[in-house]
Amino acid sequence: MKNIIFIFFVLFLSLKVNAQNWIIGKVSDDKNQPLAGATVFLPELNKGSITDENGKYIINNVPNGLIKIQFSFVGYNTVIQSINITSQENVLNVNLSVAYIQSQEVVISGGYVSSQHQNAVKIDILKDREIFLSGTPNLMEAITRVPGVDMIAKGPGVAKPVIRGLSMNDVLVLNNGVRFENYQYSDHHPLGIDEFGIDNIEIIKGPASLLYGSDAIGGVLNFISEKPAPLNSTIGDYNLQMFSNSLGIVNNLGIKGSTEKFFGGFRFGHKSNADYLQGGGDFVPNSRFDELSLKMNFGFSGTKGLSNIYYTYHHQNLGLVEDEAVEEINQRGRHCRIFYQQFNTHLLTFQNKYYFSNIKLDANISYQNTELIHFGKENEYEIQMTLATMTYETKLYLPSSKNSEYIIGFQGIHQQNTNLNDRETKLLPNARMNNYSGFALLQHTFFKQLKIQTGLRYDYKTIATKAIGVESDTAAYRPALNRDYNSMSGSLGATYNVSNQLLLRANFALAYRTPNLAELTSKGQHETRYELGDPNLAPENSYAVDASLHYHGEFVTFDLAGFYNKIRHYIFISPTRDSTTSGIRIYHYLQADATLYGGEAGIKFHSKSIPYLQAEVAFSTVVGKKYNGDYLPFIPANKLKYELNFEKKKLAFFTNPSFSISAITAFAQNKPALEETPTPGYTIFNLGLDAEISFSHQSIMIGIKLNNIFDKKYVDHLSTLKTLNFYDPGRNLSISLKIPFAIKSNHTSIFPETKQ
Repeated sequence: MKNIIFIFFVLFLSLKVNAQNWIIGKVSDDKNQPLAGATVFLPELNKGSITDENGKYIINNVPNGLIKIQFSFVGYNTVIQSINITSQENVLNVNLSVAYIQSQEVVISGGYVSSQHQNAVKIDILKDREIFLSGTPNLMEAITRVPGVDMIAKGPGVAKPVIRGLSMNDVLVLNNGVRFENYQYSDHHPLGIDEFGIDNIEIIKGPASLLYGSDAIGGVLNFISEKPAPLNSTIGDYNLQMFSNSLGIVNNLGIKGSTEKFFGGFRFGHKSNADYLQGGGDFVPNSRFDELSLKMNFGFSGTKGLSNIYYTYHHQNLGLVEDEAVEEINQRGRHCRIFYQQFNTHLLTFQNKYYFSNIKLDANISYQNTELIHFGKENEYEIQMTLATMTYETKLYLPSSKNSEYIIGFQGIHQQNTNLNDRETKLLPNARMNNYSGFALLQHTFFKQLKIQTGLRYDYKTIATKAIGVESDTAAYRPALNRDYNSMSGSLGATYNVSNQLLLRANFALAYRTPNLAELTSKGQHETRYELGDPNLAPENSYAVDASLHYHGEFVTFDLAGFYNKIRHYIFISPTRDSTTSGIRIYHYLQADATLYGGEAGIKFHSKSIPYLQAEVAFSTVVGKKYNGDYLPFIPANKLKYELNFEKKKLAFFTNPSFSISAITAFAQNKPALEETPTPGYTIFNLGLDAEISFSHQSIMIGIKLNNIFDKKYVDHLSTLKTLNFYDPGRNLSISLKIPFAIKSNHTSIFPETKQ
């Protein structure tokens, strides 16, 4: 740990202050009228500003080289431009056009900082406002509003992402681009990241092993932290949410500040939820959960680059809805005392970016430690272990132009799993895992319309475990394991702009995933089943192709995407006909070739004759089969989502008021896996109302959401509570309140005298 800190400070102090460069300009509308309060942001440097009353802005301490800059303003299309910084003063003026439908955003998860329309694979974005107003205490449920994304849930507190039918270790979760490791192999374990201080979530649907290695075979969720405060200001916000169904209350407070060279902030949050009420009104015993988190960051931005340090602490107590808890808990409550799991996670990240004329270098390192504890009876430890993960990455951006970009990189991962205090159950053995990889990416634009993206990657991984038990006890003995794997992955994709409105995409990817520790070494009871691993499992290999079409008109957008994913040696867990002497059914990790195919379609329509009306419809489907025709487990049902939204810029004393009516229809899932049963379809309806209220110099955002308004009894096919005959949450009324405040603001004087 001392070495990590030393490396960071060497990198941090190496950002010497040389002659300053700055970018100045003016942001106007399509009639050349200035836009005051527009956001100007440099994603690569994590810094930005706000335009003054004349629409002018200035950003100082900008390094030489090609820089991407984003201009955005509520109700207008976002503009993303590149500017080559070669002198001290650089002028960039832009005009923003009115947006009747939300336009593209900047994304960073595709390997390059680019717009959504420039990637061969579409990257969906879920904004913080959408999450905040979703009306659910379950962050993962809020993410499922993106077509093609579902969740495996064990109640609101324990949910995991499913992307196009793949889940668990086939979906990679990132926190600011850093692999998030918290025993994600099990459907009993949570996502592990909260929404506090999140600016947006970027979602890659489909293989992304080229960029991120193993575990990205099905897709990626990247949680992006909130932007720093505008230059020379200190601001904050307080957020409060209340949920009737789980008697939930959520609080979080954040403060952040920024000067010409330094920026930083902190955020503290807490969640508390009682046992939720299923459709019909009965509570689900031990579905309670509470969470506590602290997030801090501090950074420096100079003419040679950027250094940033993030620290996150996350504490979770999550009730387990299982037979023993159901039998013993007969009163609704909110405090976990028996049959629950606890996660304690620390994540420290150092991220650095250097500019050397026309070359850029990223040098990042992070350390994460997650402690997992299972409690049985009150204060009775059943499992206690920690997973320590160190990741590091260097990426060299070679000399590029507006038409070409080249990246070479190296990544490494070191992990150690350790059982603590000799607890009764050792779910996984003590183990060390190492991974080393090198990769190269390039993209080039031809004829201003066709962009090609391609790359190759090589990975080498080792796993070494210690034996558990003694050889004479064959029922409990697990021998030591030493395995190594190597794999090639890559992708080739293209984006073709038929016109300014019509965009075509296609991508072919080779991806892989190595077996995880649980799949290789499990031997014992895990919750309600006895699991057996297989030390001879081979890596999964994916051969995936996807194609999509995007049309973006003034009043309508349309998306159509299809995919086909063939996976050799697909790993899954399946029940056997055997049981233990105590009657616990035995499950075994197995492999088989499999295919998944399907797609998504969506349309958004903004009425020209009724300017305050917007409609949206989205459909998603996926089929997953083994080579012998059996269906794969955890494949979501086909779903149709539709929404009507009414919004105005001003109504009485409300600003941007919005009223929505939405519904989700899940079709019957009559193609279950062997260990599953069919699930009937359902439709649930939701209502939402939100607006901003301003008085004096203070604004408040308030949202009211009523989910499952008819209190329908239903169960999703991916709910693991289905086997216990519990339904999903019933009617829920939520109230969300956001209060921003400024401690120091200097927007009116950000544009000093400069040459014109």
